[in-house]
Amino acid sequence: MTIGKIMMSFAFLCIFATSTVAAETQRPVGHNRRNVIIFVADGLRHGSVNMTDAPTISSLRRKGVEFANSHAVFPTFTMPNGSAIATGHYLGDTGTFSNYVYSGYPVYDGGNFGSVAGTVTPFIEDDQILADLDDHYEGNYINEESLLAVARNAGFATAAVGKLGPVAIQDVTQLSPVNQRFPVPQTVIIDDRTGQATGVPLPTAIAAAITAAGLPTTAVARNQPAGSNATAGTLNANLGQQQYFTDAVTKAILPTFVRQGTPFVLVYWSRDPDGTQHNGGDSLNSLTPGINGPTSRAAVKNADSNLAQILAYINSDPKLASNTDIFVTSDHGFATISKHEIAGNGKAFTASYAAQFTYKDSTGRQEVNAGFLPPGFLAIDLAHALGMPLFDPDTQIKNSTGQRLYALVDPTVPQQSANTRQRPNSGNGLIGGSGRILDVTDAKVIVAANGGSDLIYVPDHNKQLVQQIVAFLSKQDYVGAMFTEDGYGNIPGTIPFSSINLMGASIMPKPAIAVSFKTFLLTPNNLQTAVQIADSTLQEGQGMHGSFGRDNTFNTMVAVGPDFKSSFVDSVPVGNADLAVTLAHILGLELPSKGKLSGRVLNEALRNGPSKVQFQTKRIVSGISEAGKSTILLYQQVGHQLYFDEACYVDAGKAGRNPCR
Repeated sequence: MTIGKIMMSFAFLCIFATSTVAAETQRPVGHNRRNVIIFVADGLRHGSVNMTDAPTISSLRRKGVEFANSHAVFPTFTMPNGSAIATGHYLGDTGTFSNYVYSGYPVYDGGNFGSVAGTVTPFIEDDQILADLDDHYEGNYINEESLLAVARNAGFATAAVGKLGPVAIQDVTQLSPVNQRFPVPQTVIIDDRTGQATGVPLPTAIAAAITAAGLPTTAVARNQPAGSNATAGTLNANLGQQQYFTDAVTKAILPTFVRQGTPFVLVYWSRDPDGTQHNGGDSLNSLTPGINGPTSRAAVKNADSNLAQILAYINSDPKLASNTDIFVTSDHGFATISKHEIAGNGKAFTASYAAQFTYKDSTGRQEVNAGFLPPGFLAIDLAHALGMPLFDPDTQIKNSTGQRLYALVDPTVPQQSANTRQRPNSGNGLIGGSGRILDVTDAKVIVAANGGSDLIYVPDHNKQLVQQIVAFLSKQDYVGAMFTEDGYGNIPGTIPFSSINLMGASIMPKPAIAVSFKTFLLTPNNLQTAVQIADSTLQEGQGMHGSFGRDNTFNTMVAVGPDFKSSFVDSVPVGNADLAVTLAHILGLELPSKGKLSGRVLNEALRNGPSKVQFQTKRIVSGISEAGKSTILLYQQVGHQLYFDEACYVDAGKAGRNPCR
């Protein structure tokens, strides 16, 4: 779609003070040896921060900079936003398009970790998967340098601690395997796998410091069962594991860095509230209280307490406190899962083909409620519509000759069996082809199921097939917005990838289509009551993200320290892609760029920064689909920087200031 074809339905200019913002303010003089702590509270919704559940973050909002107009990148998942936080680049450059992606090859086929060739749709919240992608894609699959890597090379001590996956992506090139194991990295990496054979080893000095502090050198395991459609999930926050991570930071890593007298950059990635909201057991098969129950609130408090412990260590030394900037962010927001309802009136339910079957596990137990969407519903529906076979890339079987194949998926069989599944194990699907495990798949369509949105790949770039898929999706009641790769041209009902920064310098395979699932609010204008359709193994009433609702893009961002303003509310749009760029600016570091989709320096939030920033609020409306609907994208713009609020798929011509609510 050309600029001339983009329909701008409204735009207004917001001005907050008296001078224009410069492209870049003077770099702080003499501050390049600052310390920096990035604290990521995974899945922390902006509206979940209050004095009861999050007193520490609430206090920082008052004392430092509160970013009142903050944004996650879409798709609103952990690894995409982890790559943005790490590098300052949008996904079109990093290629981290979601948590499940099409890798372009069967992972482990190079034997890096001694495993047989596996899935082509890996879940990349995994150190070994990240290392395998690196090995396959020129040593750095995200194709951009991270803040931690640049700081490490400049002589800073660096560490990343917390949740498996987004921790390692902060300095992903440190994962290069040697003799089928990880070498000891220069950046300290502590996550769920620390101390295990598949984990990244600890540097000797840090291992000794952890032991001296009375802590084990093996990470505490997470104990949060997800439950099932008949059994409630966890009723406990992730207390033990995160206390271990926090103790490792405050009792071993930071004391070691301080003793060394070396400036440091440390990332702490709290799994809570995300993990607890995903697996929460407060609301089984019910949209209320959803992720607003006591277990989810306890998870918010858990993350806040972890931050309080880290701040207490920093503030115990006035010299350290006066020289340390702290940036708090969350990777995305959250919503309650619907597997049945498609609106908040309690009267509209999905008519999906996949929801018509009774799904039973190998024991005969019904594992999906009647009329509910099963995991992999998009792959099942699409394979049926295209008249092609469906295979599960995450389940391998052997045929009579011993050849390994991906398992066939057929929802019409009575129950799961050794060789045939009723639905894909994780929701991913290979549509068409032979199901053979090949160096390059012969599937015609690949679905990477992620939750609030799915990615659809067409390996042979067949434009007619892409148009056929869009035409099918345009009529599905669970679709919330559709975007297509620019090379396929202007497809009615969709907006091009370039409009949401998914076209760039990435070396990873690009999806043909990104489909966001429907989002609705149980209480008008209250994002805390958001519900979204989710292609997930989790249950109705548990939590998910990934969609394009403002409930998912509205994250939490706060900054405090010697380089940030005090008691300042920043109403200008900001986002996770701005974080690394701003902190590199403070530290006097240059982030090299291969792509052009980088964030901006948040000058208005810095001490002595400008008092006025201009921004515009805009929309893009797609052409009209076969179903008589359009995708509408609402976004904000600061100079050339784009910040995406929400997108929805609505009847053509729907008017109103915000058609998505």
